[in-house]
Amino acid sequence: MTTSILFVCLGNICRSPSAEAVMRQVAPELSLDSAGTGGWHAGEPPYGPMQAAARARGYEMSDLRARQFRRSDFQDFDLILAMDAQNLADIEAQRPQGSTTPVKLFTDYLPETSGFAGASEVPDPYYTRDFDGALALIEDCAAGLRAATVAG
Repeated sequence: MTTSILFVCLGNICRSPSAEAVMRQVAPELSLDSAGTGGWHAGEPPYGPMQAAARARGYEMSDLRARQFRRSDFQDFDLILAMDAQNLADIEAQRPQGSTTPVKLFTDYLPETSGFAGASEVPDPYYTRDFDGALALIEDCAAGLRAATVAG
């Protein structure tokens, strides 16, 4: 049974903290965290425009602070979800020998009925500037994750 999930993106200031904030509402019984494969934003709150977009949709994440992914996350979490293929590769490059913790793309949980069906990654709104689109995709992935992992 999955009880702890780590969401991982590049800098831990847009996608992964948004996924954590959405899942806090969708599945409050889970232990959740987020991290970035890069450490240059460590200690910083989520990106201001991302926070504003999330707040407009009813999600609060001002209490979150960026941190860098670490090898110990493989033992600390039941499931690690990457926002894109490069994040997944960067995570797998740090996998300790013998670790069996599943690492998947967050979009693996995207319901077939989603308007985003077929999406293979959550685009980085820091670069695309589409904060609402990223959040809509994250919400759909979170609903699928809830159905597959928590309810199932």
